[in-house]
Amino acid sequence: MYEAARAGKVDLAISHYGHHDCEQFVHVERQGEWPRTIFSNQMALVGPPSDPANVRGLADAAEAFARIAATKSPFVLNDLDGVRYLVEVLWNASGRPPRDGWLLDDKHQKEDAMVVASRLGAYSLWGLTPFLRTHKQIAIKLEPLVLADPLLQRLLVSVIVRAPGSNIDGARALQTHLLAPATQARIRATRYPTDELVTWVPAGRHNHTAILPKA
Repeated sequence: MYEAARAGKVDLAISHYGHHDCEQFVHVERQGEWPRTIFSNQMALVGPPSDPANVRGLADAAEAFARIAATKSPFVLNDLDGVRYLVEVLWNASGRPPRDGWLLDDKHQKEDAMVVASRLGAYSLWGLTPFLRTHKQIAIKLEPLVLADPLLQRLLVSVIVRAPGSNIDGARALQTHLLAPATQARIRATRYPTDELVTWVPAGRHNHTAILPKA
C-alpha cells in the first residue's frame, strides 16, 4: 500500500498502526500526515467446540492462555508477525509457562494453521474476519471462543498522503467522513454475513479542549 502511496496512486492510506511500513512512511519519510485512529478489527482465540481448557467466553485472553498451558491443551501458533507478537504478550502475561508439549510452532500460517489446529483439536489465534471466511469455505472444527479482551483488537489508522499529485483535500474529506459519529456507528453495526459477532470496533476520537468559565 505505501509503495502505491509513494507513487502518488493513493490519497488516503488505511493500515494497521505499529507496522513498520506505516512508521517508515509517516515518521521517517514524512510523506503522510499524523495517523488518525478509525477502527479496530477483531482477533479471536479459536478452539475446538469441546473446549478442554474451559476458556469459552473469558474476557481475559491471558487467563485463557494460562488455562490452555495448565491443561497442556495443544495450541498451534499461527506464524504471522502480529499473531506471533500477541502470543508472546500472552505467554509473558500468563506467567511464562513451560512451552514443551502443547505450544506447537511449526510455521503454519493462516488457513493452514487452522486446518492443523482443527485436526489436532487445538487452539489458535487469527483475525475473526478471515477465520469466519475460512470456516465457510473449508471444514474446520473450530469456534471463536475468546473475543472480549482489548488485546485482541488490532487498531487501524488513516494516513493522508502528501506525495506529489495526491488529492489532499479529497483525502481529508474522506477521513472526516470516516470519523463522523454516524459513520462510526455504522462501523459498529457491521456484521459478517450470517454471523452476529462484532468484527469491527469504532476507534475514531474527537477530543476538544474544554473552555471553563472564569471564576
